Amino acid sequence: MNVEVRQHFATLAVAVARNRDQAAFSELFDFFAPRLKSFLMRQNASVAEAEEVVQEVMVILWQKAHLYNPQKSSLSTWLFRIARNRRIDAARRHRNGTLDAHEPLLLPVAPQAPDAVIESENREQIVRIALTQLPVEQVTLIQMAFFLGQSHSEISAATGLPLGTVKSRIRLAFGKLRTLLEAGGVDSAY
Repeated sequence: MNVEVRQHFATLAVAVARNRDQAAFSELFDFFAPRLKSFLMRQNASVAEAEEVVQEVMVILWQKAHLYNPQKSSLSTWLFRIARNRRIDAARRHRNGTLDAHEPLLLPVAPQAPDAVIESENREQIVRIALTQLPVEQVTLIQMAFFLGQSHSEISAATGLPLGTVKSRIRLAFGKLRTLLEAGGVDSAY
């Protein structure tokens, strides 16, 4: 495809993006739809699958033409990449479309036994008490990491502490917690 044709298609895509130009879209559709269909069929898509993907690609062109950047690629490259990705997605959906009735993630979770619930509550209470015996700065870091789900880098940024300090304080806190829990050195009502 020569430079003039590429420029023309880029201009048409801009007209679709800015003005919802139906004539520009129609010209793009007429040129690219059969080529996309042929490309997809060469990728082992059935006629129906190819036509469906082409429709999706052309809808994307109509609705999201503003995302096309002529400085990054030609319009044909952009459209064929979208078609390829949509074809891959369709193949994955088709391949993974059937559910395994015995998949553990799909089975209902059995309720916990009453003694397991009590044991879990006791363990949580002991950990809470152990946390009160740590320095405040260590507890804060543990809360940020494990209750708020922040990474060490995020904690470092939020607290202003160097990353190494964050890591060493968390490691030190866990060492102290382990010692308290293993030795039964938790001051509690138990």
